[in-house]
Amino acid sequence: MKNFSYLLIALFASIIVVSCQKEDDINPNDKNTVILEFDNRVGDQKLVLGTTTAKNSLNEDFTVTRLNYFVSNIALKNENGEVVKFPNQYFLVRQSDPNSLLIKLDNVPAGNYNEVSYMIGVDSLKSVSDVSQRTGVLDPASYGDDFMYWSWNSGYIFFKMEGKSSAIPPNMMNMTEYAFHVGGFGGMTGKTINNLRTITLPMANTAQVRRDVSPQIHVIHDVSKVFNGVNQISIAKTYMVHSPDAGIPIGQNYAKSFIVDHVHNEKD
Repeated sequence: MKNFSYLLIALFASIIVVSCQKEDDINPNDKNTVILEFDNRVGDQKLVLGTTTAKNSLNEDFTVTRLNYFVSNIALKNENGEVVKFPNQYFLVRQSDPNSLLIKLDNVPAGNYNEVSYMIGVDSLKSVSDVSQRTGVLDPASYGDDFMYWSWNSGYIFFKMEGKSSAIPPNMMNMTEYAFHVGGFGGMTGKTINNLRTITLPMANTAQVRRDVSPQIHVIHDVSKVFNGVNQISIAKTYMVHSPDAGIPIGQNYAKSFIVDHVHNEKD
């Protein structure tokens, strides 16, 4: 009887182990979507265009009235070190358009992903391609008065942040707004500054893609770090940036302004 009890215990234990193994098994043929959610903030405040007020590290007040940036060359790395790339996919995140804050990646193979990377900007290969190959958010004619393209040698504006600040000194044009327009992929007809920035972010909890699980990766972008991520930017001294050269310190700053806050692994 005692041996029979041990046998039952062993049998139940083996059933539990097999069940756990089946639950954790990853079928490489299974695929699902992954969502990147971009959450633009100012420090610990939600960013509301024209409303959220803050101060930079130099105690200069500012609001943000416009925030746009290109996201491209996205890649996910799994726990085995394998990288899944999403080439030729370009997205324009606009704070004014809530739909643009969610980037959908289709047909992601099942796996446990612990790192995401992407480029802020439009890579040189696409930037120099024929205009017929630059459609959707890459169509220079699609921006209206919210232009994201320099027609001269510099190409796309990778990152655009505009707003108001009382720190802007009196000037001949009576300007009270700052404008940070950063671009420059290296040049089309001549060599220019390259402000392309690739951002690699670890994930504390893995994005677990399964046949019935479609993860959402919550990326926080803290725009206050645009002023002090690496370089200290004074609005009073630097309130008009419209060239690749002037955009270098700002590009270095916003490259440090993104983190993965958390991951949702919920069943479809």
